[in-house]
Amino acid sequence: MTHELQLQMRGYGLTTAEITYRLPDHPVLLQTFLWQHYDLAPDFPEMKSFLKFWRETLDGPLHSVRFVHRKLISASDWRALKGEFVIN
Repeated sequence: MTHELQLQMRGYGLTTAEITYRLPDHPVLLQTFLWQHYDLAPDFPEMKSFLKFWRETLDGPLHSVRFVHRKLISASDWRALKGEFVIN
């Protein structure tokens, strides 16, 4: 089982954040950065960790963050099937 599928089975969903920040040398200009990762709603620990890293490490100050979250699979979507098809 892939790592992403294991995360989805534990309740993680795909979170996409559009991060708008100011350029360090030209603070009147805004730049965007897209970040995407599997995360847990409603606390979003992965995104909060990344934004903390951004504030502590990178020079471009944050202007705003917009994000969406989507669970790609739920327990009702996952079921075991019996059978096998052999195709020659």
